[in-house]
Amino acid sequence: MELQFITHFTDRYTYLDSARMALDGGCRWIQLRMKDASDEELEQTALQIQSLCKQYGATFIIDDHVELVKKISADGVHLGKNDMPIAEARKILGKSFLIGGTANTFEDVKAHYEAGADYIGCGPFRFTTTKKNLSPILELEGYRSIVSKMKESGIPLPIVAIGGITYDDIPAIMETGVTGIALSGTILRAEDPVAETRRIMSL
Repeated sequence: MELQFITHFTDRYTYLDSARMALDGGCRWIQLRMKDASDEELEQTALQIQSLCKQYGATFIIDDHVELVKKISADGVHLGKNDMPIAEARKILGKSFLIGGTANTFEDVKAHYEAGADYIGCGPFRFTTTKKNLSPILELEGYRSIVSKMKESGIPLPIVAIGGITYDDIPAIMETGVTGIALSGTILRAEDPVAETRRIMSL
C-alpha cells in the first residue's frame, strides 16, 4: 500500500519531527503542508525535510507553493481547490516535477487529468480537524463511484484517499480500488508515531 504522510505539528512535535517519524516508520512520501507559515519559515523547514527525504530515498512534495518547489527542486507540488490551477503550475514547472491535485468528485478528477496532474488526493473520507472548509464527505461509496468512473473513462491516475482516516478504516478503503492513503493526525496522535507508521505500512 502506498502511504503519503502530510506533515503537521502538535504540542509535542514540530513539522520536522513529524516527517522524521513517518520516514523512520517506513513511509516514503512526505508532503509538507504549512498553511500559516511565513515564506522564510516555510523555506527553512522545506530544506530540512528535503534533506531528510533524500537520506531515506523518499519523495518530497510541497503543498501549494509552486515557486518554492521550483526554487529548491523539490519532487513536486500538491494543489488544493483554491491554489494555483494545475495547468498553470505545469507551465511553470515543466514535465520533470510531480503535480497532485485535490479532488472531491469524478468531475474534479477528470479536470485534473486533462490539466496534466500526475496523481489525485481524493477526499475527505470523513470529517477531519486538520483542514478548514471541508468538501462533502465521500465515505466508501464515494470512492467506489469515483474509481469505477475513472476506469470507465480510461483515467489511469493514482488516487490517494485522504481525510480523517484511521488505521481501522484502511483495509475497507483500499478495497474500493484507490491506490493509497494519506494520513496526518492518525500518526501524530499515536502513542508511538514511528511504530504506528510501521503498523500501517504492514497492512
